[in-house]
Amino acid sequence: MAEIIPPLNKNTLSRMTSGEKRLARRLESLLEDDYLVWYDIPIGKKQRYPDFIILHPSRGILFLEVKDWKIDNLKRISKTDIELLTHQGLVSKTHPLEQVRACAYEAIHMLTQDKRLQQTSGKYQGSLIMPYGWGVVWTNITRQQMANSMPEDALEQVLPDHLMMYQDEMRENVDAEAFQTQLWNMFHYTFGDTLTLPQIDRIRWYLFPEVRIDDGGQITLFAHDDESKTNITQTIPDIIRIMDIQQEQLARSLGEGHRVIHGVAGSGKTLILGYRCLHLAATMHKPILVLCFNITLAAKLRAFISAKGIDGQVQVYHFHDWCAQQLRTYHITTITSDKPTYERHVETVIQAVAEGNIPRAQYGALLIDEGHDFEETWLKLIVQMVDPDSNSLLMLYDDAQAIYNKKKQLNFALSHVGIQAKGRTTILRLNYRNTREILSFAYDFAQQYLNPTQADDDHIPLIRPEAAGKSGEKPEVRLFPSLQEEIGFTCRCLQVWFQKGVPWSDMAVIYNQHWQGERIAQAMRKHHIPCTLLNTSNNKKAYDSNMPQVTLLTIHSSKGLEFPRVILFGIGQLKDQAEQEQEGASLLYVGMTRAQECLLVSASSTNKFTHKLQELTVNP
Repeated sequence: MAEIIPPLNKNTLSRMTSGEKRLARRLESLLEDDYLVWYDIPIGKKQRYPDFIILHPSRGILFLEVKDWKIDNLKRISKTDIELLTHQGLVSKTHPLEQVRACAYEAIHMLTQDKRLQQTSGKYQGSLIMPYGWGVVWTNITRQQMANSMPEDALEQVLPDHLMMYQDEMRENVDAEAFQTQLWNMFHYTFGDTLTLPQIDRIRWYLFPEVRIDDGGQITLFAHDDESKTNITQTIPDIIRIMDIQQEQLARSLGEGHRVIHGVAGSGKTLILGYRCLHLAATMHKPILVLCFNITLAAKLRAFISAKGIDGQVQVYHFHDWCAQQLRTYHITTITSDKPTYERHVETVIQAVAEGNIPRAQYGALLIDEGHDFEETWLKLIVQMVDPDSNSLLMLYDDAQAIYNKKKQLNFALSHVGIQAKGRTTILRLNYRNTREILSFAYDFAQQYLNPTQADDDHIPLIRPEAAGKSGEKPEVRLFPSLQEEIGFTCRCLQVWFQKGVPWSDMAVIYNQHWQGERIAQAMRKHHIPCTLLNTSNNKKAYDSNMPQVTLLTIHSSKGLEFPRVILFGIGQLKDQAEQEQEGASLLYVGMTRAQECLLVSASSTNKFTHKLQELTVNP
């Protein structure tokens, strides 16, 4: 079966005409697994909407326009337009063949600007590396009806036979080979070799800029910089980054209802969340709420939302800040007890919602990042905030990164907290963030503590990540006789990286205890190394990842973030007693998987963790 993007679910089918539905079903069932088919997705600067785009590694790319018109409504056909009888009388429409030809030419022109997508020799040198074509599908007109409507010579002039598919050629019992032959007869050229996966990704990068990933790991969809679109040939990267097919399919398919995405570290969960925010902002009237646990991640998400110009529609909070905002908005007095303020805020909001003093259904949609760090009572609370008319909820999590849940609060059925996601749970196993060496190193260390488990889609499983990233340097583990020497080495290492051309903003020092960060920051200032220390709530909220500074932060604050180069500092101070060993291992796993390209682990005292990591460097 072909891959249809977005999938033929209730939401996609509701946008289709009856003829488009029939054709989509035929494409899905009569084409093989290596076909990709996109429905009603705009391409190019003019945002043209071909009804269907079909891509095959060896066949090439085909653009289809679908018309549900009936023969009695066609009153006049020329090469450029058609007169159509409608309820409003006689109207002139652009010839569908001209429509789809314009879409195809814009796409082909865009693709052939890239030399890597051009033929390099022979008769077609400089042309696109693959065949291409276009055609029209008449879903309510038979070939004989069209033949009877005008003389054969005139018909061929305005509706070339090989570029047309008719109702009788897409019936339910049609032969798959005959159906495919009809499609590929629409091709104007046949040349080129079978496309490679990088070439297919490069084609998708051009056609669908909304699923590009920039150097910071963020999607670039719906960019407001029109100048960058018009002069794209000057910004073609050597190595493109784009959502894989599963990510794109998932991002484009998220409809109404509750959805759960379980992804390993670096699998693109937050990427998909960003796509979803942009889509919802364009379709919803009520505000959209995004919640996570980590203050620093909330700041990064907020900056992304603001940069896309949708911060008026999308509200981003870390959970406890949202609770405090609810109390301020509805003038609710915090209950009195010996518990910390943030815990009392949560209890007060839960009580106020139950009593009706804080309204339910405030938001058109709720998106939860880091769902693995949310307690059962928190989830029960925030699920009530979704408007039942839209009923849109998306939760993303990775249980291997649950470093806050000491009591394993997530050992419960999601349905118990109101998340109805049976049959709507997706697992992302591929890690794109880390090099293969970093991911292997991190997982080999943590696997004895993080045993992959199976679970149904009403519970949270733990899954093993699969490497999809490029290869790079092996992680290093360095031990030092004193803390002062460990700090000195850290500063020298940062300076050497900078001298080699690595920007300060690409570096992070991640540690476990706040005092470690303060000591490192003091030393870095003495060495004139610019740094930002995320040691307070205000500093975390104001965090800007683009500033030319080294980021200093705890492992807990690093969740959801990533940096090209990471020094994981002071791991010898992690507690390794039996009851705390799994928690420490989870912390180290999170810290190590923040590094995209280069990972250095340092310690000035030893424990079970330093011994294990040293063994891995000697016997990988």
